[in-house]
Amino acid sequence: MATSDTATTSAGSLQPVTESQPRRTIAAYPSYAGAERAVDWLSDQGFAVEHLAIVGKGLRSVEKVQSRMTGGRAALIGAGQGSLIGVLFALLFGILFNGPAFGGLLAYSVIVGGLFGAVFGAIAYESNSGGERDFVSDTSIEADRYEVQADEGVADEAQRVLAAMPGRS
Repeated sequence: MATSDTATTSAGSLQPVTESQPRRTIAAYPSYAGAERAVDWLSDQGFAVEHLAIVGKGLRSVEKVQSRMTGGRAALIGAGQGSLIGVLFALLFGILFNGPAFGGLLAYSVIVGGLFGAVFGAIAYESNSGGERDFVSDTSIEADRYEVQADEGVADEAQRVLAAMPGRS
């Protein structure tokens, strides 16, 4: 998002900055890391990188299954989260009320928080799963290729600077 109404090009002239300014592809890479290296190179060369964009093409959603989810695992995760909340409450009360029984308060908070978390985790899993989606996964968006695009007014200069990048494929 543009923060000012004008931008200075390398030639020194002011041009209005708009979100709908036409862009041209100056390079394409099979990985995001390659496109990122190109923009970093342009930045290191003093190019005004606010005129660049990395655009993923050929997008697809990829869901990688990590493990099976069971009621026991949901209870274990809930117990861990409940114990953490218990620790946070114990620390809060330990700060507000100083006394010799802090260790007991901490142990009690961890145990009670863990028990409540386990119960709620198991109940939530059983009531929401219904035998479907009994797995844990990570979802991401991936692209077939990544294009480095530059605003039309500076695209030729960006391409010229990028051509000098060592090891450019």
